[in-house]
Amino acid sequence: MTKGSINVSVENIFPLIKKFLYSDHEIFLRELISNGTDATLKLKHLTSIGEASVEYGNPHLEVKIDKEGKKLHIIDQGLGMTADEVEKYINQVAFSGAEEFLDKYKDSAKDSGIIGHFGLGFYSAFMVADKVEIITKSFKDEPAAHWTCDGSPEFTLEPSDKTERGTEIILHIAEDSTEFLEEARISSLLSKYNKFMPVPIKFGTKEIDDPEHEPATITDKDGKETKEPQRKITVDNIINNPNPAWTKQPADLETEDYQNFYRELYPMQFEEPLFHIHLNVDYPFNLTGVLYFPKMTNDMGVQKDKIQLYQNQVYVTDNVEGIVPEFLTMLRGVIDSPDIPLNVSRSYLQADGAVKKISSYISRKVADKLKSLFNANREDFEAKWNDIKIVIEYGMLSEDKFFDKAEAFALYPTVDGKYFTYEELTEKIKDAQTDKDGKLVILYASDKDAQHSYIEDAKAKGYEVLLLDSPIISHLMQKLEGSKENITFSRVDADHINNLIKKEDTQISKLSDDEKKKLEEVLKAAIPAEKFSVQLETSDSDATPFIITQPEFMRRMKEMQQTGGGGMNMFGSMPEMYNLVVNTNAPLVSDILNTESEDDQKRLITQSLDLARLSQGLLKGEELTNFIKRSYSMIK
Repeated sequence: MTKGSINVSVENIFPLIKKFLYSDHEIFLRELISNGTDATLKLKHLTSIGEASVEYGNPHLEVKIDKEGKKLHIIDQGLGMTADEVEKYINQVAFSGAEEFLDKYKDSAKDSGIIGHFGLGFYSAFMVADKVEIITKSFKDEPAAHWTCDGSPEFTLEPSDKTERGTEIILHIAEDSTEFLEEARISSLLSKYNKFMPVPIKFGTKEIDDPEHEPATITDKDGKETKEPQRKITVDNIINNPNPAWTKQPADLETEDYQNFYRELYPMQFEEPLFHIHLNVDYPFNLTGVLYFPKMTNDMGVQKDKIQLYQNQVYVTDNVEGIVPEFLTMLRGVIDSPDIPLNVSRSYLQADGAVKKISSYISRKVADKLKSLFNANREDFEAKWNDIKIVIEYGMLSEDKFFDKAEAFALYPTVDGKYFTYEELTEKIKDAQTDKDGKLVILYASDKDAQHSYIEDAKAKGYEVLLLDSPIISHLMQKLEGSKENITFSRVDADHINNLIKKEDTQISKLSDDEKKKLEEVLKAAIPAEKFSVQLETSDSDATPFIITQPEFMRRMKEMQQTGGGGMNMFGSMPEMYNLVVNTNAPLVSDILNTESEDDQKRLITQSLDLARLSQGLLKGEELTNFIKRSYSMIK
């Protein structure tokens, strides 16, 4: 038996590992299983190139709990180690940088990149164990070895009678970590981190129906038939799928395979995804994955952090910020890349050029897929538009390259359920909706019901009205106006329709200038100036006498500020102001002007104003109650 000290000059290395190596101690299991997987895959490689004269077979890893003995076993059938290799890889290499580690990380070591620098993955075991044993037999024809360490720099190394190839790690679980002796806890960790590891992982056994047993039909004395019980058999409980969809070629998968994989990733998600995008690139970096478009809501925040990041099929994190473009973090699925630089906990990215390239590639790949889906089946794409538009609009807003590519598939729906690309839309409306100054005015509504009367006024003039109702549409319109030539977006209730698309003035007012001046005075005397700005307009005599509009600029700035338009607090804090547009050719307006009684005049103005407010949903509380009472009395 050999005794010795691990090659480290500072004795407090183990307490530091226990305290600082990870922010979350549960990671130890992932690290130890990853090591076992690496050892198994290395053996596979050596046998395939003829450098290991052993049968690879069908190896698996096994995790066993010995609750009574307070031990956790992780067993693999991989390369194994000789006594010399244990001495080299466990006692020396892992701690070759121990002093540097202490100097660099003792004050701020949580999640700081330790394993990446010093190969300390195995020593994560000491976060939960006060004693660790390694029993290992190399694939080479050499004796097995048994290494033991009690969490101090002291270790023992002696021969072992192990005959099977591979390594068994035995963790003597510490008193403060007995949660890791609970079957449910270990099962949940295996499901979280090792669900798609490339080598089968056994954890206990389970009962299944015997596939070779067909239950017989039994007939009782009364002639009633029943089936005998299904016979059960006990099999190994393999907790992982070693060959998930993203590791296969797209040509080898059907739509059903992708849907089954989606259910495997999200067992509690009952809605099918709308479509998927298979990522597969090996230059200039390695990356595979499958991304899914689920049905989207307008609430962007709750949908994030559903993409899982893996490194060689080992789960890393669901925080993919920096790897996946921000606008795509609302998607779901898996990304796997060995080229993403990760630190000790494999959970936080280091800023690096490869990551930027990966992000750019994913963005381009998604844009290309959306374009091909649109071209292949436009009708289906249109049917799914409302469920995916928030992602596409966010992408157009946040990434210029995606904005350019989206020209081919971004849709602009109308209130009548028609869908146009930007090019189709501008071609369709350019004759009718170009104003007298040559500017193309794109009309839109955000709520078909609330803005119904305004929509109808616009349609009566032969105008198309878009339905744009996502929370970021104000930002996107601003970007479109800045990048396209000579266009502007106007919501249909932003002004009188004649003012939204100003043509040459052909309307003649029935009122003289003096009558208009008198009307303005009468109106301003009865209408609260702090809420409404009175605006006289000449329109058809059968058009609505009073309409309320809200200026496009002010309303849009407020909306942008509410959805993250920084630096616009000045607009958010301003009171709501509206325009009251009065049609001077309406008979009711003439009646108001010609009514001699001031009380009757005020009653007509108040009633007309309240009707206009009611149509905009602005009449509430006591004012609405008074309006209803007043209206009933007028009926009488």
